Amino acid sequence: MRTPSRRQFLKRAAGTLAAAVAAPYVVPASARGADGTVSPSERITMGAIGIGGRGGYVMGALMQNQDVQMVTVCDVRGDRRQAAKDKVDKHYGSADCKPLIDFRELLGRSDIDAVMIATGENWHATASIYAARAGKDIYSEKPPTHTIAEGRALADTIARCGTIYQCGTQRRSIARFRFACDLAKSGALGELKTLRAEGAGKITEPAYFSPPPQPLPPAQEVEWDLWLGPAAWRPYSPEYLKRWKQHRDFQGGSISEWGSHTVDLAQMAMGADNTSPARYEYIGDAGDRIRCTYANGVDLILIDGSWPLHVEFTGTEGSVYVDDDGNIRTQPESLLRGRNFGKGYPAEGHVRAFLDCVKTRRQPISNAEATQRSMTACHIANMVLYLGRPLTWDPVKEEFPGDAEANRMRHRAIRAPWRL
Repeated sequence: MRTPSRRQFLKRAAGTLAAAVAAPYVVPASARGADGTVSPSERITMGAIGIGGRGGYVMGALMQNQDVQMVTVCDVRGDRRQAAKDKVDKHYGSADCKPLIDFRELLGRSDIDAVMIATGENWHATASIYAARAGKDIYSEKPPTHTIAEGRALADTIARCGTIYQCGTQRRSIARFRFACDLAKSGALGELKTLRAEGAGKITEPAYFSPPPQPLPPAQEVEWDLWLGPAAWRPYSPEYLKRWKQHRDFQGGSISEWGSHTVDLAQMAMGADNTSPARYEYIGDAGDRIRCTYANGVDLILIDGSWPLHVEFTGTEGSVYVDDDGNIRTQPESLLRGRNFGKGYPAEGHVRAFLDCVKTRRQPISNAEATQRSMTACHIANMVLYLGRPLTWDPVKEEFPGDAEANRMRHRAIRAPWRL
């Protein structure tokens, strides 16, 4: 009997897929073309939503895989739409890629199995939730959420819809980072005491700015209402397009941007993919900045730093340091056991892992629950800066006990017609 395609598979398995589907999905030789390429019926058809610099790179990484067919691209900016269409058409030697402005039109296509989402942070969770409700598997760039409430809504929606979700925290799939996390989890460092996570530069809270309004460009050039999405409405200015990472409505500052990598690795090292630190406090103006303490007493320290982005895990019997430039150091040195690891932090392996999970229906290494727990720690650290005081968090109830002010900050107003 012929192995079913993913679309056939999902039609036969209504609702959340059971654990019985965990056996590896193998494309039979009969499904391959004479030259060994995967036949069209067995490909994962995809659409790309948000195709700036990062989105273009990840889309390219996806298209390197023969079992992927990118069929449409979507962006609210006309120049990016056209550039992405040109890239896809050149790759496949055709003119078939359809450019779209509104991602809801993409999600309405029954022939699309999965989506890549690489919009700005403001859109990541909302677009992912809409994609899951539409039955699409999701590879979403980081930071994956803008608030704590978005993270919980995202994880719950993914679980309810039975879709595959992989966050683009690619360091989880890179050998030297995984080795460092495995050392910590294995007990090779003794009892863990301190996890240090760099915030890339000086850790600061995100700010607001209000540039003078400018005439609204044609929708084919910039669809402004869709660019704003769930964020508060404001008059158009090209400054927002250039500096959105510096604005609180659109991005969570250095902790959110870089913590989505380094705090996430600390969570992985702790084996804490289903929890978050419980106590948060500001501890200094330089170097060590914010201490996040888990219920078991282990400290996660967010630190100022400079490239290369790094983490360091310390226990009672040893430590490990690893960074983006390929450096890895252990104490004692014997823990490395002559291992050699490459440099860089490519996304290709992480992308391939996502595609494999689409086929096997196994949970990815950067799944929605793990992702939202890491980002919860980042969001609370930002709140410590904003409120100027320590915070206590209940990771089971996911609330700040007896702290109405902090609890209100778990949410943000979502602009109609969008909803979580």
